[in-house]
Amino acid sequence: MPAVSFQNVSKTYRGAHGELRALSEVSFDIQPGEFFGLLGPNGAGKTTLISILAGLARASAGRVSVMGHDVVADYAAARRSLGIVPQELVFDPFFSVREALRIQSGYFGVKHNEAWIGELLDNLGLADKADANMRQLSGGMKRRVLVAQALVHRPPVIVLDEPTAGVDVELRQTLWQFVARLNRDGHTVLLTTHYLEEAEALCQRIAMLKQGRIVALDRTSALLAGTASTMLRFKMDQALPASLAAQSRVTGRIVQIKAHDAAEVEGILATLRNAGCKPEDLEIGRADLEDVFLEIMQGQS
Repeated sequence: MPAVSFQNVSKTYRGAHGELRALSEVSFDIQPGEFFGLLGPNGAGKTTLISILAGLARASAGRVSVMGHDVVADYAAARRSLGIVPQELVFDPFFSVREALRIQSGYFGVKHNEAWIGELLDNLGLADKADANMRQLSGGMKRRVLVAQALVHRPPVIVLDEPTAGVDVELRQTLWQFVARLNRDGHTVLLTTHYLEEAEALCQRIAMLKQGRIVALDRTSALLAGTASTMLRFKMDQALPASLAAQSRVTGRIVQIKAHDAAEVEGILATLRNAGCKPEDLEIGRADLEDVFLEIMQGQS
């Protein structure tokens, strides 16, 4: 039995200007104990899909289940099986961190879990903030509390919706160490993120959404193997020759150009040399998930 199952899920919004199709026949399963990534550009439908999973929105067609529980017909059991860390910083300003976790436990009928609350506080770097009011916390600390609230009832499935957006490096490392431990202990994790290096490092399988449709679904290693294996990276202050500009990815001074073999690398360098360009900090490496993501998104109509 899959931990999470999406079967032919579609979502259509009706407005004054007609229908907007946010999701179109999305189907995939996430297996128990899997660390699964859901990627896509803004507006691809990721948050809509998670909202349907969480019961915050209803699919126009299709079926979604969590640990075998239908999210509509068996909502309570499905919701108990989920721990969701939302994108938005949502918190109750009237309680301390520890009180907020106790209250969240009560929503799921969980009692006498002080030891687990203490473990969450320790592992998420919140122990010294346990008795602080939520209003007194920084944005990064509030994000940590959201993670703790999602985990306080020990759900078998953890959904992380952009959990490290706008947070510091320390929190990212703390969070991923703890979530990786939970995953090793058997928890299923569904992650959406714009930090593709995180997805590459953590996720065993990845689905990519574009305009409400799945455009790629495979093991991370297979997705990486399926694109150009070599990537030429360098820094340059000059404009690229027109023949290279079309196939390059430029971020500030950093230029990245994919190449399939050594001969193609030599051809790129010769073109730069003939144009009088002087690349700095030249390196040749393997394509990463960002390269794969851009290639797949640009290749889809």
